Amino acid sequence: METTDTVWSCPFDYADALEFDPQLRRMLAEEPVARIRMAYGEGEAWLVTRYEDVRTVTTDRRFSRSAVIGRDFPRMTPEPIVQAESINLMDPPASSRLRSLVAKSFAPKHVARMRERTQRVVDELLDTMAAHGSPADFVEHIAAPLPLVTICEVLAIPDGERDWLRAHALTMMNIGAAGREAAVRAKAELRAYFTDLTAARRRSPGDDLISTLATARDGDELLDDQELAVMAMVLLITGQDTTTYELGNIAYTLLTRPDILDGLRARPDRFPAVLDELLRFIPFRKGVGIPRVATEDVELSGVLIRAGDIVHVSYLTANRDDRKFDRPHEVDLDRGSVPHMTFGWGAHHCLGAPLAQMELEVAFTSLLTRFPKIRAAGEPGDVPWNTHSIWRHPLSLPVAW
Repeated sequence: METTDTVWSCPFDYADALEFDPQLRRMLAEEPVARIRMAYGEGEAWLVTRYEDVRTVTTDRRFSRSAVIGRDFPRMTPEPIVQAESINLMDPPASSRLRSLVAKSFAPKHVARMRERTQRVVDELLDTMAAHGSPADFVEHIAAPLPLVTICEVLAIPDGERDWLRAHALTMMNIGAAGREAAVRAKAELRAYFTDLTAARRRSPGDDLISTLATARDGDELLDDQELAVMAMVLLITGQDTTTYELGNIAYTLLTRPDILDGLRARPDRFPAVLDELLRFIPFRKGVGIPRVATEDVELSGVLIRAGDIVHVSYLTANRDDRKFDRPHEVDLDRGSVPHMTFGWGAHHCLGAPLAQMELEVAFTSLLTRFPKIRAAGEPGDVPWNTHSIWRHPLSLPVAW
């Protein structure tokens, strides 16, 4: 059994378009279970990068999310994004109860109804982009508004409050130390907003997702008031934030990879399979998310992790592990069925994944139908990229048709 004296400095600030972080690639190859220091938080943590080890950490009960509560754990942002009542900090069986309740809201019949709404929103946005004329900014016209409008319609949040909510969500994701006070304030204000909103929906439910959550039962169990408020807040943030970035990233990839785009033009029915491979391939975040704590000594890839140690996993490197994926750094549209980890794994696999996948499918199949000759307007090197938050995505993406 090995121990390691090497400690890697991991700012996770690499943001060269969608190129894979060379440090993460080195760690996967050279030290797949490594000690790291991060920009914020106390002490050191482990970073686990291999697919099978990531699967172990995310499914083995000896690694606890809830044990990080109250600890100043190593992280990417000055203020922790997650909250103690969030499902993201619960372990089974507590998280299983909430996941069961939330999963009811993403049942196929609900997603089918959401698809109808999403199609209507996409059609309206494409109309607006067409009226603007070529060239147009894909981020401005599609990537930024679509997920926000869709999740706000699903949650029945009024038009006038949506920009305020998005601005607060973005503030929480910034990685600059100067933004700590703003992030704390944004989180508190979002929490207060959703506490009031969910209380109102519980008193007078409608047909929106928050009302469905407020009244969903698992036997005799309901979400309590704080669980409901935090869950609605998490849905708003994750339901618009990450999908916006993936819309931009996938569009950039298609527009700079004519082989893939031409294949989709010829066979649009292949998009679900193409989407799955692009989700595996695209490094849409810069580093890691919420860690876990080892509750007892555990050996991973010959390295001993002690009880009480903080453990981060990298879904990015798991998706590029050549032990699981042949030629992992290439886009292979005929790749086999090994599941990717872009939506997480185990007890914290993203519950909103069906909604995100549906939005991406509707957006790109509609885009290619409406604008079959769409192309990049400008050079790839001219595209500006986000460098201020935990996510990687184009800030604008001019397209022509």
